[in-house]
Amino acid sequence: MINQRQPLRSYDRSTGVSASEPTSLFVLKSLLYPVMPVLTLGLCMLVWRESLLQGPYFLMAVLAFFGAADVLDALPMAPPRHRSMAIASLLDIIFRWCLVIAFIWALLEIAGIARQLRWEVLVSWAISTPLVLWVGRLYAPHLFVRASNSGAPRKVVIAGANRLGAKLAGKLEESPWLNMEVLGFFDDRDSGRMPEECARRVLGKLGWMRDYIARNSIDVVYITLPMTRHPRITELLQSLKDSTASVYFVPDLTMCDLVQPRFDLVNGVPVVAVCESPFYGGRGIAKRVSDIAISAFAIALLSPVMLAVAAAIRLTSPGPVIFRQKRYGLDGKEIVVYKFRSMTVTEDGNKSYTQVTRNDSRVTPVGSFIRATSLDELPQLLNVLEGTMSIVGPRPHAVAVNEQYRRLIPGYMLRHKVKPGITGWAQVNGFRGGDDIGSMRSRIEHDLEYLQHWSLTLDLMIILKTAMVVWNDRHAY
Repeated sequence: MINQRQPLRSYDRSTGVSASEPTSLFVLKSLLYPVMPVLTLGLCMLVWRESLLQGPYFLMAVLAFFGAADVLDALPMAPPRHRSMAIASLLDIIFRWCLVIAFIWALLEIAGIARQLRWEVLVSWAISTPLVLWVGRLYAPHLFVRASNSGAPRKVVIAGANRLGAKLAGKLEESPWLNMEVLGFFDDRDSGRMPEECARRVLGKLGWMRDYIARNSIDVVYITLPMTRHPRITELLQSLKDSTASVYFVPDLTMCDLVQPRFDLVNGVPVVAVCESPFYGGRGIAKRVSDIAISAFAIALLSPVMLAVAAAIRLTSPGPVIFRQKRYGLDGKEIVVYKFRSMTVTEDGNKSYTQVTRNDSRVTPVGSFIRATSLDELPQLLNVLEGTMSIVGPRPHAVAVNEQYRRLIPGYMLRHKVKPGITGWAQVNGFRGGDDIGSMRSRIEHDLEYLQHWSLTLDLMIILKTAMVVWNDRHAY
């Protein structure tokens, strides 16, 4: 079995510290990346004397806004520290922008309005936008932070000489645009129980913090103590009320297996999301639009192949062409999944399910071919159009299989926070077949990684990799 995992990282689960930029730069990125493509489109149209309010151009602007907001979201706003990193950042922006352009063009072609656009506008927009985004990434953070962080660096101390505190200190010190100086740590433990990078910078016990803050005009205090020390944290917060320092509590979220973690407000009440669908709000719209566009295009392109497979099944074995099986879909609700029939029997998977094995006598000659080439999955494009499946997502398992493994694998049902997919992150990493506990556990780990790090870019990468992997898949039978 192929076991070359490609880790997706945007959140450091070892410490609970986000690897992304600070909130101020995150807000700047959220505004800059979606808005700049629309502004450059407007400027290009102004140069070529076109109106943005025309139907095709207006639709292109809307698609550019949502497409850029998603595909470019993974780009950090923090300025590169070296020239080589700046060049790499330009190449990354160009690559991601090409994905956005391809996505928009495909949708406009499907809508039949792509030919109404002037090529001069398209070419000038396609070339100028990544350059504008690159310049914006290089200089906007400096201007933004210089305006908001003028003056001497803010003095910082950290309550908690642990891995989380060390990670936080490292992030602050490698981010000069934050204009913060970490003076050291406070902790009640012996130095032997602390990370080495913390032990040599301990300023004293937690009880000494208030006096130290007053004597040294400390501006910011970060509390990285574990939540198990709640009484000590409460006591510390009470003592810090007698100072003017800004106090931040850094929650240790390593106890949670996070899926789309984020901080939010519910009518003014702060909450921490530890398990949420990645397709919340605008991301859900982008996912659904891409599903419809790709599935419609694929059906139009592959309809001759689908007709040929249907005819071969009808002529070579008795029974229906389309096999319908009950699976769990979004939120664990039952759906009916379509496949080309590849076997002489049809189990609905509701109460019992027998895993297909190599050289299984139930598989027909045509079925053996379409299973090996994954052509039996093509009718699931209809599932995508009707909204019960996505192009990319965790593969749906038979109901009986779900009921078996949900009791054996913690977090198994979290994969149903999203619609099942025709292909997925587990499948392109070699975890397709096999129903033993080890194979299933690896599959679920990859499914949860997909939920944690979803983006349209990741979806497109999985689709491209699927096309390359499917013909050489040794696990299909």
